Amino acid sequence: MSNAVLISAGQLHEKMNSGKDVLILDVRNMDEFNNWKIEGKKVKSINVPYFNFLEEDESNFKELPKDEEMVVVCAKGGSAQFVAETLAEKGYKTSVLDGGMLAWSQFYHPTVVAFDEKMKLIQINRFSKGCLSYAIISEGKGMIIDANQKVEYYLDFAKQYNFKIEHIVDSHLHADHISGGPALAEQTGATYYISSGEVKGTDLKYEPLEQYQSIRFGEVEVEVLAVPTPGHTPGSTSFLLNNQFLMSGDTIFVGGLGRPDLGGKAKEWAQDLYDTVFHKVSQLSDDVLVLPAHYADIKEINDNGIVGATLGEIRKSNDIMRNEDREAFTQQVAGAVSTEKPPNFEEIIAINRGELHVEPERAVELEIGPNRCAVHHH
Repeated sequence: MSNAVLISAGQLHEKMNSGKDVLILDVRNMDEFNNWKIEGKKVKSINVPYFNFLEEDESNFKELPKDEEMVVVCAKGGSAQFVAETLAEKGYKTSVLDGGMLAWSQFYHPTVVAFDEKMKLIQINRFSKGCLSYAIISEGKGMIIDANQKVEYYLDFAKQYNFKIEHIVDSHLHADHISGGPALAEQTGATYYISSGEVKGTDLKYEPLEQYQSIRFGEVEVEVLAVPTPGHTPGSTSFLLNNQFLMSGDTIFVGGLGRPDLGGKAKEWAQDLYDTVFHKVSQLSDDVLVLPAHYADIKEINDNGIVGATLGEIRKSNDIMRNEDREAFTQQVAGAVSTEKPPNFEEIIAINRGELHVEPERAVELEIGPNRCAVHHH
């Protein structure tokens, strides 16, 4: 009978947010650990694979502190419980992440970005993948932008914030996670929008986003402008809310631009990205807050717990946003993409286009791992 202290993904997140240091003992294999781990500003991780603990080798324990609690983490929770019990017998303080990295991959957390008497804008962070979705709520009606796969989360969220989901938009065809948009639309009766360039030739039920200059609901002032911002994908669309907030999908990140190579047309898409940056986005003022669909580094989360930066800050810190030479820009963006492609991205794209249907367990499995949708310029 297991007697390890179990903590949920939510409790682990609270610990990470408490301002205290958190020590994680990750007992997965070294390559799994190096590929994807729990990260936080005050998180320190030690990796000692599970099999080492089966060998009763005392040297496995020499790095481990006796006076500090360790949260033991594995893929699904089982191995971590064994390790935690072994350690507890030797006098170490441990707890176990219940459900392991699988549970962490399914944890979503909301943070209010802005609110006034007319509307509320909330960023929903899926820490394990650096995926961000958004809810705009006004007069009991709401829009969800870039919903992730876990549809129940958004249904519960709408109950908790007391609004009806009426509009669901995907900023583009996602390659690194399965969109919850179509399933959420089916369950709520909401309208699902995506640019038709992203899903042409499929039987997905959607409204073509390019036919809507704005989507209004609730208070008339809540006007969501659909701004075509191709580059990461041909039909990428950003949403400008009240001229103040730009939900930029994967086109512009806090730390860079979306990678244009996932369609195998890096050169052409980089040209589109150039037009987006210098002809579309350049018309927006420096104080517009950019809220992307992803982030690649824990440092991009600001002190209020939000991933976002003003256009002014992004323009200042990204030389690529100032590189007005079209040829040089294209070279730089198309040439910067050396990082691995998102795992299983072809299968995920086929699911998001409605061409492939998989069992829920397979869907969860396909997404496990980090996101790789950004081009980084440090």
